[in-house]
Amino acid sequence: MWRRIWAVMQKEFIQILRDKSTLVMLLTMPILQLLLFGYAITMSIDHVPTIVSDQSHDSASLAYVNAIATSSYFDIVEYAGNEAGVMQAIDAGRVQAGIVIPPGFSSRVERGDAQVLILVDGSDLFTSQSAYIAASSIAQAHATEVLITKIERSGLVSQRQSLLPLDARVRVLYNPNMDDLWFLIPSLIAMLLQTQSIVLTTHAVVRERETGTIEQVLVTPIRPTELMLGKVAPSILIAMINMLTIVAAGVFWFHVPFQGSFLLFCGISFLYIFSGTALGLVISTVSQTQMQSQQLVMTVILLGMILGGSMFPRYVMPAGIRFVGSIFPMTYFTPLAQGIITKGLGIHTLWKSVLSLMIYIIATVSLASRMFKQGLD
Repeated sequence: MWRRIWAVMQKEFIQILRDKSTLVMLLTMPILQLLLFGYAITMSIDHVPTIVSDQSHDSASLAYVNAIATSSYFDIVEYAGNEAGVMQAIDAGRVQAGIVIPPGFSSRVERGDAQVLILVDGSDLFTSQSAYIAASSIAQAHATEVLITKIERSGLVSQRQSLLPLDARVRVLYNPNMDDLWFLIPSLIAMLLQTQSIVLTTHAVVRERETGTIEQVLVTPIRPTELMLGKVAPSILIAMINMLTIVAAGVFWFHVPFQGSFLLFCGISFLYIFSGTALGLVISTVSQTQMQSQQLVMTVILLGMILGGSMFPRYVMPAGIRFVGSIFPMTYFTPLAQGIITKGLGIHTLWKSVLSLMIYIIATVSLASRMFKQGLD
């Protein structure tokens, strides 16, 4: 058995080593993608370009505009005379947010019925969400400050602390500084490894079928399962090398702390890569041409990124969508990567996801072997 598997492995290694340019690309592309994504992707949106239409020009309106400007969430880049000017600037794309302060703002603040119109460009998802939350928080904080000042001036209380009976203390675990890269690197590792592990093996059987060498393989005494294992072994080795370079870049270049056991992560990454290559074999066996396999690979990778939990949290998805997401290995590896890298968890906490990956490998390899055998019949 092992001799037959080794013979297939040698054949695959020879084919890979013959094309040195492709091999170099396979070894360098993931690290380049990580560097690009690491610098390009950000979850913290601040310094939103903002236009202000202050129609009051009194002390209260100036104080509110100053609170907005000093928050670092908004950069006031323009001023307009009315709401129409604000809308025109947002429509033209020069700003993403606008603030309209009506006339008589100071007197309305004293009466307690002042209003401010905050316009946010809703065509950009992340900017609109961040600007909405920041504007609401700043407005609430400023309103509280104004109220406290009014009460203190009235002489009803002497201690400011007595007006704030609740002080909520929020502590962020595992990432106290809310560094974006600490969130992103584990998910990027899962995404890049899934992409490469599937792509590396997706043409394995299709290439044999299109070149006509599948008949030469059939006359050998090798079994379908042995053929599948022999074909995925070189891909697993290349993907493991890329895993080491990606993790090294995340730790030493982006300075993301690795909290857990590196050996445990390597072992789980091996299972994850094995599961990805097995899924690539399933795609390869059901595809008749390389064009079909490429279309299926793009679909599977895209769905895996969306439904696997690396881009969007799975707990907000409907039950049916979560079930569909369970057919992708990223669904099981993403919490494992986050648990080991970010939280420093051990196998005693993560064993369910590890077991799911092992079952996934057995199921996909068996499915690929069975489908390959049925295709021969």
